[in-house]
Amino acid sequence: MKKISLVIICLFSAITTVAQLNPQSKKITERYFPDADSLENVTPALQKKRGFTDYDELTTFLNTLKSNHSKYVTISYIGESQKGYKIPMVRLTNPNSTTEKIKVWMQGGLHGNEPASTEGVLYLLYTLLNNPKYSYLLDKIDLAVVSMANIDGYLKQSRYASNGLDLNRDQTKLMAPESIVLKKAFSDFNPEVGIDFHEYNSYRRDFYKMGSFGIAGLYDIMFLYSGNPNVPQNMRTLTDSLFVENARQVLTKNKLRFHDYMSTGDYHGEIQFNQGSSNARSSATSYALTNTVSTLIEVRGVNLGRTSFKRRMATTFLIGMSYLKTAFENADLVKNEIIKAQKLNGDISVTSTREIYKDSIEVIDLDTNDLMKMEITVRDAWKSKPKLVRNKPAFYLIDSSHKELIKKLNTLGVKTETLENDTEYEVEAYQITLYDRNEELFEKMNRQTVETQLTNKTIQFSKGTFIISTSQKNAPIITEVLEPEAPNSFVSFGVLETELNNELPIYRLSKKN
Repeated sequence: MKKISLVIICLFSAITTVAQLNPQSKKITERYFPDADSLENVTPALQKKRGFTDYDELTTFLNTLKSNHSKYVTISYIGESQKGYKIPMVRLTNPNSTTEKIKVWMQGGLHGNEPASTEGVLYLLYTLLNNPKYSYLLDKIDLAVVSMANIDGYLKQSRYASNGLDLNRDQTKLMAPESIVLKKAFSDFNPEVGIDFHEYNSYRRDFYKMGSFGIAGLYDIMFLYSGNPNVPQNMRTLTDSLFVENARQVLTKNKLRFHDYMSTGDYHGEIQFNQGSSNARSSATSYALTNTVSTLIEVRGVNLGRTSFKRRMATTFLIGMSYLKTAFENADLVKNEIIKAQKLNGDISVTSTREIYKDSIEVIDLDTNDLMKMEITVRDAWKSKPKLVRNKPAFYLIDSSHKELIKKLNTLGVKTETLENDTEYEVEAYQITLYDRNEELFEKMNRQTVETQLTNKTIQFSKGTFIISTSQKNAPIITEVLEPEAPNSFVSFGVLETELNNELPIYRLSKKN
């Protein structure tokens, strides 16, 4: 029977996203994931029996909100998808409130096959504007929302953008047009709190190899917040102990199951569970490296079609409202912690390793449909330890011929300047001492693995050389993309190509003369 199960899941993977089969039985749905009955049918997808919100329905819905609540709503178009659809961003706030606002960013639909992320965000927008119980939040919150970030993927219910890129693996290399306009909008808005709504697959291919007949994920929601050591510890603590903890309490009150985020991977023939993330290529860490309270929310839903759809939307809505309330009630604290984070100095963790240990999780046994505890090996990003450590320079210098790197840094919200005159500096230069180029494309890029040796040199830098201070709000993301050995750097992703024995056109400066 287990062989039959594996054949079935392979067939599921071969089905096109438009005609995706639902792997979940009616018994499991009724027993563990009954649909919510508390939501009104006010969003486009809830007003029809099949399918999800299309682009025309999205724009009509948003324009109606603006028309009915023009005092609170503004709509701008931050760019276009590759298929030419304009990407709307909605801003909600009370302009008559004189209270200093806290800025909150919300995003849904970055993966196009995760429809409850978009629909849940639309429901939240509607409720904020139409339910007096929540309208007070806009007195102190400036909310920016991109509800359908990957429009092309969403319209065909595909995870990927039109050029095949995963937009949540593109947060530092910025190769997709949508990634660039989304990141620029995020940077221009400069939020103090950022939430990226997703859905996760509770019927992973690896799960069919577990138990006697396979397992399924149990949790209504998983929280993904950064374990990257370069995210200041006070910001990591604030995220987990305040924002995530308040959301956990809301979920418990509503009898919803939750866990910290886990995914699976094959390590030397053993399926292990990766908990958390430290990768700047995805939003949870990318946002956090700009000293933003950052969380990626994974709701149980990929490949389930409209099964438990209201439940999934309600979960998204509850988390969104919890974060807004926490931001409202702790605005001064959040602002002060961000200021504190900017003043912290210390070494850079260029690379890090996860702690590995044994633990157990609750899952659904597909043989019996009962709950069971399963022993697992965990690779924990939240317990990451620095491996390669360097001191943080006061500045980075980049040769003026590499304007493409500066453009990406600016998109990431990094402030850059240029030398006004030819200037001599004593700097550290990167010499490539080990080099490997992966010929297998990852997200359309040839990744590079390098080791470097730092050498002290005195160099006459010409007028127009770019200089980047590490004393700015988004400083952690600077080191993440410029230190060549960092796993999501411009060098590692092949954005800046190099070779063995090359000297990189990036230099470290401890102080100006």
